[in-house]
Amino acid sequence: MNVTVRSSTVSGRVTAPPSKSMTHRALTLAALARGRSIIRNPLTADDTEATARVLGYLGVEVTRGGEWRIDGGELHAPTCDLYCGESGTTLRFISAISALVDGDCRITGGPSLSSRPVGPLLDALTQLGVVSESRGGLPPVTIKGKGHIKGGEARLPGDVSSQFVSALLTVAPLSQSPVKITLTTRLESKPYVVMTLDAMRLFGVEAEHSRGMTRLTAPLKPYRATAVTVEGDWSSAAYPLAAGALAGDATVEGLNPESTQADRAMLPLITEMGAETTIKDEAVTGSSSRLRGIEADLSDCPDLFPIVSALCAAAEGESRLTGLTRLRLKESDRVAAMAEGLTRMGAEVSYDADTATIRGGALHGATVDPWGDHRIAMSLAVLALRAGETKIMDAGCVSKSYPGFWRDLASIGGSVTG
Repeated sequence: MNVTVRSSTVSGRVTAPPSKSMTHRALTLAALARGRSIIRNPLTADDTEATARVLGYLGVEVTRGGEWRIDGGELHAPTCDLYCGESGTTLRFISAISALVDGDCRITGGPSLSSRPVGPLLDALTQLGVVSESRGGLPPVTIKGKGHIKGGEARLPGDVSSQFVSALLTVAPLSQSPVKITLTTRLESKPYVVMTLDAMRLFGVEAEHSRGMTRLTAPLKPYRATAVTVEGDWSSAAYPLAAGALAGDATVEGLNPESTQADRAMLPLITEMGAETTIKDEAVTGSSSRLRGIEADLSDCPDLFPIVSALCAAAEGESRLTGLTRLRLKESDRVAAMAEGLTRMGAEVSYDADTATIRGGALHGATVDPWGDHRIAMSLAVLALRAGETKIMDAGCVSKSYPGFWRDLASIGGSVTG
């Protein structure tokens, strides 16, 4: 579907969707824990449904409702391909879990996912005694599981995807001998690994790591079934907060101000740009003011690049955003996709492998293609509140992470039709 967003003044309150990243982790660990676990406030979206569906193919019973019940601890070989849709987290986590299955698991995905790398993870699993096949480090992937992981040391880069590290950590406690994870580069997106460690702790396993998180280990210990409540998602909250910063004021409820989520960084970023921000209990408000350009390293919170770059397009002066290398390997080449959309809407954008420079211009509406990427679609829609009548093509792609985005944008006063 296509959606048109027009210039609007926004004001109102929305509730943050549940954290997508935490829902993935809770599902994965509940599948590995023997017994019934409960996930309260889970995110129901394309990506989390992909994880739940694939776990079902592996013998894990997932009962959906207001809360999800997961009966885990007994994996078996699937009778069909493990189709992950376009979910990179599902691909990486299931690749590791499949090593614990006694039998072959063939893991596939949609067109975009089929171009996302998994080679470094497969190399690390090979070092732990796991046999796999892939299309040159890309899906489809076949894991020839033996029902166990031998263990040992796994060396891999930390600057390609933190999901590789998180995937290895989740299966490390269930290996035959201890697993030591050694990173050969600096770990980027470190908060996502911290979230994995926090989730493991909730399920009864305390992993250890060096100060720089370049060495990580976990005890050999079974996971314990438990009940988990998923907190609000700062990644999704970034869009209504940005809408408030651009075009009025918006309050997002259900956020943990002390969260370790990577995208909590949105709050100091928009504050630095000049937006007014307030926190009251679990409600965070972004209010419009004159925005100014910034310099920011987004290597630990790369998912914020699309919405931050949209704000930069509406700010005075020039902005320089760095730490973007891995964004070329997301659902789209996010740097190129945003550069195209922002240019169509009147901003000046230049970029190289790691950096984007954005100079705000006389913004105007346009027809923009988000390249099938949920974060691009939402970011350009927010910018349209300031720029004017903009048609967002393939607007349904927001269902990947924030199915209620268009409803929420309209509820705070955004002029949304389509």
